Parts: sequence; structure tokens; C-alpha cells
Amino acid sequence: MLTESIAITRILISALLGCIIGLERYIHKHPAGVRTFMLICMASTLATLASIWICQTNLNLINGDPGRIAAQVVTGIGFIGAGLIIKNKYDVSGLTTAASIFATSIIGIAVGVGLIWVSVLVTVIVTLVLASSFLFHEGNSREIALEKMEQDEKNNKDNTENKK
Repeated sequence: MLTESIAITRILISALLGCIIGLERYIHKHPAGVRTFMLICMASTLATLASIWICQTNLNLINGDPGRIAAQVVTGIGFIGAGLIIKNKYDVSGLTTAASIFATSIIGIAVGVGLIWVSVLVTVIVTLVLASSFLFHEGNSREIALEKMEQDEKNNKDNTENKK
């Protein structure tokens, strides 16, 4: 049975796990940092806890489903993530931030339902994946895209000058 002390403990755990992921993003100077990831993780946990609490305390609910609010969290985070993704001619940015926000919200949901150790494990894995981006050469593709953009700008400038 969910009690307020269990709920408070889970909120604090989700704040810590969100902070860990946020610290990695902050250290690597990404726009979404500690506060963002803590808020996402805690809010996802609270939404899940509220959903469980409603079903647990209102026994007159005929069709109570504690998964309904959590499902809406996933939808809402998907909407936020879609807004983070920016595409230009040669590059797509924001995908990793959107994915890490999604992962953090799911970690928050998992903490809310009591999967603490699974959430800790996933937090460690997410943090390692984010911290090891140099292994996957993500920076190289961005550098190539920036070089192509600069070359295009130079060509456009040269073409404009030649027309004069």
C-alpha cells in the first residue's frame, strides 16, 4: 500500500536520479541541465504516484487504472521532445536531448511504481551512454555538417559577388 512516506522517499530518489543525468548534460554544456532533468523525473514520479493514490484511496472507482496518468506523461514528454529536435539542411540537433528527456521521464515513472533498483541501473546506463558520446563520433558528424554549411555560405557569397 502506498503511503505518504513511501511517496516522499520515491520523489527524493527521482530527484537524485534526475540530478545525475542532468549533471552529465550540464558538464558537457548542453542546454537542458540539472534543473530540467530533476523536474522531469520528479514530475513523472509524482504523476505516477498520484495515479496510484487515486485508485488506492477511491475504492468506488469502477474503472480505476493507475497506468492512465503515466501514459499521458509519455505523450506529454513526446510532445516536448519533438519540440527539441531541430533540422536544418545538413544537420539534425536535439535528438539526444529529446531521448534523454524521454528516458528520464520513464525513470521517474519506474520510481513511482517502486522499481527503484531498476531505475538506478537505467540511470547509470543512460549517464554512461551520454558521457561516452565520443565513442560514437557524434561530434564528427556535426563538424562535417557545420563545414558544409560554411562552404555553402562561402559559395553563395562568391556567387553574389560574381553577379555584381
